[in-house]
Amino acid sequence: MNTHSISNKRHRFPPEIITHAVWLYCRFNLSLREVEEMFLERGIDVSYETIRRWVAKFGPSFARRMRSRQPLPGDIWHLDEVVVNSQSRKFWLWCPGDQNGVVLDEILQRKRDRKAAKRLLFRLMKKLGRTPKRFITDKLRSFGAAKREIAPGVEHRSHKGLNNRAENSHLPFQMRKRAMQGYRSPGSLQRFVSIHSTIRNCFSVPASRCSALSIRCHCLEAFDAWNDAVAVS
Repeated sequence: MNTHSISNKRHRFPPEIITHAVWLYCRFNLSLREVEEMFLERGIDVSYETIRRWVAKFGPSFARRMRSRQPLPGDIWHLDEVVVNSQSRKFWLWCPGDQNGVVLDEILQRKRDRKAAKRLLFRLMKKLGRTPKRFITDKLRSFGAAKREIAPGVEHRSHKGLNNRAENSHLPFQMRKRAMQGYRSPGSLQRFVSIHSTIRNCFSVPASRCSALSIRCHCLEAFDAWNDAVAVS
């Protein structure tokens, strides 16, 4: 595991402000100007363009270090996709999750055919190093065709009602999309979604932790994981 600190050289603001700005923007449905206003209320004069550059520079490194510390996901994978528009073009964002609501990966593709589904499954199994016990999808036939080629022995359940967990996992992204009011390019969308889902995986409270005390403990654990991942020199 890479334990080297992330460099903060040639930055006017201290690392605490930079990491807090990245956390605010990626954790909550805030625009860049809203984060700028929150800092200004605290006497910190930083422009929204500076915050955007901080997210672009430090966000991927923070997310990469957090992913290396996350536990293994579940063995039941819910596969689904959501349509997004960038530069007047339509794309499909594939965000598969497990039975606990953890987002496994994020991949932006132009189509949602068999080839796209096959690429998603191959990337998932290569990234996680294993095959799941079960796939759960909606009625999209591309999943079944890709599964027969990539993982023919894995159980596959195809029913729209069974895939509600994947549908619900898109809700944070949909709310985030309205706050961002569009995306500059498909590449910037891909980078931001990977940061957003990683931070959300860390701070989202599992359904098993329903009491106030367990929720508070989970939040404290998430803050410890975040502070460990964003150690900046």
